[in-house]
Amino acid sequence: MQKYSCLIVEDEPLAAEVLSDYIQQVPFLQLQGICSDAIYAMEILQKEKVDVVFLDIHLPKLKGMQFIKALKEPPQIIITTAYQEYALQGYELNVVDYLLKPIEFSRFLMAVNKVQKPAAVSPATAAAATPERTHLFFNVSKKMVKVYLDEILYIESMKEYIRIVTRDKTILTKFQLGQIEELLAKNNFLRVHRSFIVAKNKIDAFTATDVEINGAPIPIGRSYKELVMRVLEQ
Repeated sequence: MQKYSCLIVEDEPLAAEVLSDYIQQVPFLQLQGICSDAIYAMEILQKEKVDVVFLDIHLPKLKGMQFIKALKEPPQIIITTAYQEYALQGYELNVVDYLLKPIEFSRFLMAVNKVQKPAAVSPATAAAATPERTHLFFNVSKKMVKVYLDEILYIESMKEYIRIVTRDKTILTKFQLGQIEELLAKNNFLRVHRSFIVAKNKIDAFTATDVEINGAPIPIGRSYKELVMRVLEQ
């Protein structure tokens, strides 16, 4: 499994401990170190290869945003802060995500699932390389479960949880449907109801009121009907 080396830049010991615990629960993350200020973090980045930095904004010596601007080749950065007013500036600096403290694990997981590491292949072999199947990890009973996106039939909202259904299994994980919709935005999925997201290529049949996937009827919400019909009738 491809590992992403991580660095926490955080001057609050409790916040750093929470992030460290979260990182240890995700199999594709590997904690490289914890820095209490950005100057020390710069030294680490000069010596070691780091894929992802979890960065607080209000740090001693050098603030988080100035730290990002000072890096010639910044790694992927996830902001972790109690201040929401810097979000726009953060995204202008191409951060992966902007997490507001206190950070729930489901929100943390959503952020790290966005991290992408380019494959180290030469131009000569790039065309022949087989792309890795796109997947996400979900917390299921304190175990991180890999789910390949091309296996998902549909996803159902169940209040604070979502039910992810494939042909072979069903998993229940603490996530908001809007959060998973954001992660799936560039893939083969369609929101058809306030409680359902479906894989477009898994739809076997549809009517004006529902779609059918693997024998299961899934309702089309009134406010989604126009968009759904336009997509499916193309």
